[in-house]
Amino acid sequence: MKKIFILTGEPSGDKLASKVISHLKKSRTDIEYLAVGGEHLKALDIKSLYDLNEITYLGFTKVLLNIFKIRKKINETVDEIIAFNPEILFSVDSPDFTLRVSKKVKKIKPNIKTIHFVSPKVYVWRKDRVKKLKNFLDHILLLFPFEKKYYDEENIKSTFTGHPLLEKDKKDKIDLHQILKDKKKIFSIFPGSRLTEINTLIPILFDFIKLMNEKHKDILFIFHATLEHSYLIKNLLSKNFLKNCEVVSDDKIKSEILKKSIFAVAKSGTVSLEICNFKIPSIIIYKMNILNFFIVKLLVKVKFANIINIAANSEIIPELLQSKCSSKNIFSTVNALLNDKNSLDEQIAKSQAIIDKFRTNKSSEIASSVLLENL
Repeated sequence: MKKIFILTGEPSGDKLASKVISHLKKSRTDIEYLAVGGEHLKALDIKSLYDLNEITYLGFTKVLLNIFKIRKKINETVDEIIAFNPEILFSVDSPDFTLRVSKKVKKIKPNIKTIHFVSPKVYVWRKDRVKKLKNFLDHILLLFPFEKKYYDEENIKSTFTGHPLLEKDKKDKIDLHQILKDKKKIFSIFPGSRLTEINTLIPILFDFIKLMNEKHKDILFIFHATLEHSYLIKNLLSKNFLKNCEVVSDDKIKSEILKKSIFAVAKSGTVSLEICNFKIPSIIIYKMNILNFFIVKLLVKVKFANIINIAANSEIIPELLQSKCSSKNIFSTVNALLNDKNSLDEQIAKSQAIIDKFRTNKSSEIASSVLLENL
C-alpha cells in the first residue's frame, strides 16, 4: 500500500489539503495517510499526530519567543515522517513550519517525494527563497497564475492548479431555520482562526457591532469560527450582552450563511476569496503588535494585504489595517458602502474579474493528479 503524509500548519491549510485528499480518495482507495492536520482532515478519517494549536504561532515575536518549542516540534514531526516512510510528503501552506520540516526530511530520506501546495508569498517579500526551495522540493502547486514565473526562472517543477476554495461544489441543501429565526439582514464576520487574531480583533468587532446597532435594527451578525474557538466567541458575546449575534462553525452552514449575507467583515486572509466567490461585498481588517508591523513594513514589496487588491494593484476591497483598524473606522466604512449601491456593485464586478483568473474549477483534480503521478 502506498503512503502519503499530509503536513499542515494552520486551519486554512488543513481545509485546502482536505479538498485535494477528498478528491484523491475518490480515485484511489489503496493509499494510507497520516497527517499533522485539523478538523477537515479528521473529517476524512485521517489521523493527526497532534493538535494544530501546538504549532500555530502568530507573528515574528511569537515565533522568536517560542523558537525552542517550534524547533522541538519540527524535529518530532520529522522523526514521525521518517518512521511512517511515505512515498510523498504533501505539505500545505504555513511555509515557516512545513518547509522547514520538508527540508529536513529530504536531507535524511531523499527518496521521499516532497510536494508543496501554496507558494510562499515571494511576490510580497523574500523572492530569494525560491532558489533555496530548489534544493529540497520536487514539485510546487500554485494557487495563482502570476506565481509561475518565479519557479520557471529557477527550473523548479510547478503547476498552476487554481484555488480549491473557488471550485463550484455541489452543496447539500442546509436548513438554516434554527439560526435565521427572524427575517433579518445577515452580516458575516470572520475574526480569524488563530487565538491571537481573535483576542485582538474581537473587542474591535464587538464595538463595531454596538455602533451598527445604534443605527440598524434589522441586522443579524454571524461569526464564522473554527469549532475550537466557537465556544470562546459565544461566551464573549454573552458577557458583552450582544443578542443579535450568532456563531457558526460547521463549514456547510458557513457557506450557506455567507451566500445569504448582504456584507462581510473579514480578517485579511484566504477567506476573502470565498467571500468574493459568492459575490458578497466586504472590507478587510487586520491588526498586529507594533514590532511585528514594523518588521513587515521593512520587508514587504506590495502596497496591499489582500490578494484581490495585490493582483489588481488597486484597492478594490477597502483595507483597514493597524491604526485604521478601529471600530469607528470599520463602522464609517461599512455604513458608507451600504449607502452607495454603485460602489458595492463596482466592488463585486472588479473582484469577479480578478478571481476568474484564479479559478480553474478543477483545482483539487489537478493537485491530486500531481500526487498520483509521484506515487
